[in-house]
Amino acid sequence: MQSDQDWLDRARNVVRADAASITSILDSVDDSFLAAARRLSTCRGKILVTGSGTSGNVASRGAHILSVCGTPAFYLSPGDGLHGGLGVLQADDVVLALSKGGSSAELNDFCARAKTLCSGLIAVTADPASPLAAMADHVIVLKLPVDGDLGGVVATGSSLAAAAVTDVLAEMLRVARGYPWENLLFTHPSGAVGRDAEKTLKRLGSN
Repeated sequence: MQSDQDWLDRARNVVRADAASITSILDSVDDSFLAAARRLSTCRGKILVTGSGTSGNVASRGAHILSVCGTPAFYLSPGDGLHGGLGVLQADDVVLALSKGGSSAELNDFCARAKTLCSGLIAVTADPASPLAAMADHVIVLKLPVDGDLGGVVATGSSLAAAAVTDVLAEMLRVARGYPWENLLFTHPSGAVGRDAEKTLKRLGSN
């Protein structure tokens, strides 16, 4: 029988593990990260963000955040891509693939085919020796703590770390592409963001 203190300790341990996974991204922001960001910032087409399982959920969120911040992006699952969705890719597009292990057969088949249809493949993975990393033009390595995921099985901390990477990229690309807050707020008129747009602009200025 778990005591109240046991429950609280367990809850706090999960929070600490998640926080450690996110802050581990600081070690991933290096020259390779910068090269990947520069490649994405010069993409003349759209960025296709993809991933399987939990990474797919993170990829969907990442595509949305990139688009909100002025970089045209969309999500496509590897499964849908291998059932004809790959036809959406054009020569100026770039694929951003998320996978902790980099060994998903479905994702890697998708990426191998996608790479022949677009201008580049960027991988975000915790395994720089994985098949996904080997085929990528640029690799952002997740340097995760050993106990970041629940039981080392459930992609909790690692998925938050991957999401943090896409957040960083979104802001770097927003600045690189010269996409001001005025533009962002114009395309986001709904909800609290749009309602408080004038106040937000005064706070943020034109950076």
